[in-house]
Amino acid sequence: MSCKVSKGQFSDIILSALAELPPDFAEATQTLRIEVRDRPTREMLGDVGVTDGRTLLGLYRGRPATRRSVEDSAVLPDVIYLFQRELENMCDSEEQLQVEIRRTLLHEIGHHFGLDENDLERLGYS
Repeated sequence: MSCKVSKGQFSDIILSALAELPPDFAEATQTLRIEVRDRPTREMLGDVGVTDGRTLLGLYRGRPATRRSVEDSAVLPDVIYLFQRELENMCDSEEQLQVEIRRTLLHEIGHHFGLDENDLERLGYS
């Protein structure tokens, strides 16, 4: 099971998912940087406690909007990492890949807005 696409196609899917965001969310995410990596590093896996045999599709690194203050003005921008090979490996078709990229992106954006794993599971983004 795997659906391979080019880096350009993967980026186009991300842009389509972002274009579907409600205007308020789209505006609030303009300061987020989105990076595509093939796979997470060992450090990334360790940071979030992902053990061997488990997969990490995306990762949010930053300070959630609910915990920001005026003192945060000099910090680096928040980043969402999407792991292309991991997402491709779990999908049989480009349509399924589009669904998983969108779900993963929304999951990580949820973390940006201060949602935890329980909140995201309840909303269907886990």
